[in-house]
Amino acid sequence: MKPLKSKLSTLDDIDKKLVDALAENARSSMRDLAALVGMSAPSVTERVRRLEDVGIIRAFTLDLDAQALGYALQAIVRVKPLPGQLKRVERLIQAIPECIECDKVTGEDCFIARFCVPEIASLDGLLEGLEERAETNTAIVKTSPVPRRLPPLAR
Repeated sequence: MKPLKSKLSTLDDIDKKLVDALAENARSSMRDLAALVGMSAPSVTERVRRLEDVGIIRAFTLDLDAQALGYALQAIVRVKPLPGQLKRVERLIQAIPECIECDKVTGEDCFIARFCVPEIASLDGLLEGLEERAETNTAIVKTSPVPRRLPPLAR
């Protein structure tokens, strides 16, 4: 069997079912996945391994409830580095453990970061470390009507 190319068009119906099932529950057993797609567990194991090898599946992950861990607030922070500070600001953001994701974007701002904090005062303390090197604009997240999800798989 040829290795899959890392393009969406290379996914057949079985691969799509496996990816959907793993997105729903990354702890699904190979036996359960095999039953779902009507194949043997070793064949499914090989397919999942190939999906990993070509980079379609990057990780099997854990979804934690930040509030249950004591992080009452999430904030979206747009960050615009001052001239000559881009790389330094990027490293500063990467070093903040409360920053749970950050995207480098086009437009007026260079970064859009998401922070989890227990209270507003904590957020203020985190952002103080960026003040000398960047302008920030912060929005507090009220709810997330669309939680992080997979992009649609072509059917």
